[in-house]
Amino acid sequence: MYFSPWVNSTHAALHCCYIGLIMKKILLLLFITLIATYTYAQNRRGGGGNGGQRQPRESRIPGGALPFREVIGVVQDSAGNKMEGATIKLKTAKDSLITNSVDKGKFTFKGVTSATFVLTVSNVGFETVVRSMQLSETSRSLELDPVILKVQSNMLGEVTINGAPSVVYKTDTVQYRAADYKVRPNSSVDEVLKKMEGFEVGTDGTVTHQGKPLTKIRLNGKDYIGGDLTQAIKNLPADIIDKIQVIDDYGDQAKRTGIKEGDPQKVLNITTRADRSVGNIARVNGGIGNNDRYDGRVYLQRLSGNEVIAVLGGINNTVNGVGGGGSSGGNTQTGGPRLNYRNDFGKKIKINASYGYNFRNVTSVSESNGYRLDSLGRTDFVRSSNRLSKNKTHNFNFDLEYEIDSADYLKVSPNYSYNSAVNSSTSTNLQTGLIHQDIRGGNSSGNTTPAYGAAVFYQHIFKKPHRNASIWMSYNHSDNEQDNEQNNNIRYYIDSNSTTRDSLVHRYISRSNISKSFSTHLTYVEPFNLESQLEFSAQMNSRSYDNQAYTSNIDSAGRNHLVDSLSNVYQYSFTEFRFGANYRINKTKYNISLGVTAVPTVLDGSKASLGNVATHRTNFNLIPIARFEYVWSKEQRFSINYSGNPSEPSFNQIQPVRDESNPQNPVIGNPNLKPAFNHNINAQYNNYIIDSKFNLSGNVYASFIQNQIANNDRLIPDAYGTLKNETSFVNIAGNHYYGGNYNVSKQLDDRKYNLSLNGSINYGHSVRMNRDLAYIVTNWHYNERFGPRINPNESIEFNPYVSFDVNKTFSTLPTSTNTNVQTTALAVDGKFYFMEGKTFTFGYNASKNYVRGLPSNITRNPLVINAYIEQNFFRKKNFTLTFQVFDILKQNNFVNQVNNGNGVTNTLTNALSRYFMFSAKVYLQKWSGAPSKHGKFMKRMGDGSFIE
Repeated sequence: MYFSPWVNSTHAALHCCYIGLIMKKILLLLFITLIATYTYAQNRRGGGGNGGQRQPRESRIPGGALPFREVIGVVQDSAGNKMEGATIKLKTAKDSLITNSVDKGKFTFKGVTSATFVLTVSNVGFETVVRSMQLSETSRSLELDPVILKVQSNMLGEVTINGAPSVVYKTDTVQYRAADYKVRPNSSVDEVLKKMEGFEVGTDGTVTHQGKPLTKIRLNGKDYIGGDLTQAIKNLPADIIDKIQVIDDYGDQAKRTGIKEGDPQKVLNITTRADRSVGNIARVNGGIGNNDRYDGRVYLQRLSGNEVIAVLGGINNTVNGVGGGGSSGGNTQTGGPRLNYRNDFGKKIKINASYGYNFRNVTSVSESNGYRLDSLGRTDFVRSSNRLSKNKTHNFNFDLEYEIDSADYLKVSPNYSYNSAVNSSTSTNLQTGLIHQDIRGGNSSGNTTPAYGAAVFYQHIFKKPHRNASIWMSYNHSDNEQDNEQNNNIRYYIDSNSTTRDSLVHRYISRSNISKSFSTHLTYVEPFNLESQLEFSAQMNSRSYDNQAYTSNIDSAGRNHLVDSLSNVYQYSFTEFRFGANYRINKTKYNISLGVTAVPTVLDGSKASLGNVATHRTNFNLIPIARFEYVWSKEQRFSINYSGNPSEPSFNQIQPVRDESNPQNPVIGNPNLKPAFNHNINAQYNNYIIDSKFNLSGNVYASFIQNQIANNDRLIPDAYGTLKNETSFVNIAGNHYYGGNYNVSKQLDDRKYNLSLNGSINYGHSVRMNRDLAYIVTNWHYNERFGPRINPNESIEFNPYVSFDVNKTFSTLPTSTNTNVQTTALAVDGKFYFMEGKTFTFGYNASKNYVRGLPSNITRNPLVINAYIEQNFFRKKNFTLTFQVFDILKQNNFVNQVNNGNGVTNTLTNALSRYFMFSAKVYLQKWSGAPSKHGKFMKRMGDGSFIE
């Protein structure tokens, strides 16, 4: 076990302090000058409380006593948490000053007339600290030691009031103070997130914040275990958290330069408590159940300031949910390790490396039915399938940061991944109506995709404040090789009973797809003053593709015969340049950005399989840039921004030849297609009222698309007297989308009761084409959710939930049928704690759906109930035995409906969801205090990283 050397250093310093005091008594009269100097040196090296106060940092200037000086300090509690809202009084012989601690507990007095004064610091619920200070009169700036306030001994329970808000809204960051959200011992991070305003945590580990999904996780400002959010929040213990931050991340370059382009991704950052930043954590969980269910996880971590060593592994066989709409459904067996190492080597070099391996095997048996629409009529279908997929993935990521000097910074980030997959399926597809045919058969495929790349970022900061220049370059390469065998029997009908032909289709398809991308991005910032600046940027993004697909017919003897008309070989490249200029004003209350970006593009391509036909396209766009943010306080702010982005057609959409590589769906390109252009407006408002513990957040958006590229489908006769689909492409106008979401939450009775109301509404208006006929599809989606969390005492947790969801789709296609699906969902989960020490737990969750608008033959209103009992052992409750029962009533048979405007698909997937599981968990952790260096506690950045 490793222990930090700061303990020995502190003991040595205190020992020296003690010797110094003895010498002072003996030699005071003989060597007063020497002893004063010695005592000053000793206090600079050691000392914690008021008796061992080190002298403040002083900034001296030549000459005698100064008429005025500045006094700087910070207020914190005994756990090291910075305390905002404390009252600080400074009294000299001539005057008396008063102020409050602000962001990060800081306070400042300017114009202090004397270096001899009395400092009084107080806050509600804490003991008042009084210090008498006699400092140097020749110092113009005096930085005091942190003032530590202790909780009053007569305060009831753990209720403390420190005047600081639980939620703070900063530019691009929402910050929560974890200490205000109480959870039980040995809880994980996801339990804390469930109590915080604006968060929703799914049973599958997905996390949304104010209606938007979070994509990755960081620990103290750095990517953690490859950014795997789901695994991290289930394994990291809640008691290490100091703050939770939700960050709008525009990338490394934007973080360093302040120049933001494009749309951000939402990132969760966890900053650790100072006293939980040096230590070891171990969590082991093993479970076994019937129906071949099992679940095993191991989590090991070493923390020592900026050094992180984490090992995470697991294997399980679980329910995968319902298929359809891009989801595979069925049952999943998955597992694999993840490794993460992060450390700082001195003040200049930082590394962060992660490796992960994962295997994922999915088996599913699904049934679906629905219809497809055409202006000629409607085709109904009934499908069934049995699928097996096996995937293996390796990922390696490495970051090297080099602080060359105070003006130059370099970051290098190589990456590598390897993916392999094997898939097989058997299926039946019975179609009636406009198209009448039966397809039965099977498919098997295998593919491999190695990929590698690297990114390099360099920044230079000039002597003039805020002036900087940077360059970012990246290269990525991937090579996908895929083999696919299709063996189908297609039966064609001339009427409801009579067949016209049986066709056996046995084909082998070999595909190779190589993609390469290179990007470079230069920025330069020229400040006019501390509040305004000009920002210049230049980008080049180049992507090239080499695609080959060869199709062969397999005869009865198993021999392959290449079919040229079904093969497709083409190459193309797309190069985009961006030249931007932006003027930004940063004021205390508001900031504004206005600018413009010029975007010329070039698309080149050739199709070798059909006479080497070449295509060359150029285009030019001007994109305005507009951002505005107004800040009333750190709890209330409003922002609005506009962005525009062009969207070029793909090569297969503009190729001037007919592509029949899929004989059931030939594709005709349109060389006259124009690029689409997206206009996006987003506005956001956040307000947290401290005294009322009331939070209000809202977001609205509008999107308009010019020259939308749309499919123009038509059914044409095939060689067997039936119909097949032909696709061409056109530009259309009129597509627009609006929407918004809100979150209202109210905490009552010291957070024992949390009321949360969430809602969203989205409207889409899209223009489609069918047989050269334009038609309109509109969609309304409305959702309202109310989910209070009730924790009146240590024995009860009760969390009811109700939601109402409406999804309406209307189409002007003559053969279409409008849909209106309404779902009312009722759910509840909770826990009861029994016995002395609350060591025995009964937990449960139940959900019931009431669905209207689905066909009567597939409507499902399942009642799903899960329950468990749990017993904790030992004083720290760090060993747990659990018995769980899932889907007690065996009703987890939800139906998934997808309506794309051209038809409807309803899917039901096997779940095998009723099973029980017995599991054991062990939680171990040992902490060694806060990180220190040379006997002094290390300071921190705002993202939680420690300053070496």
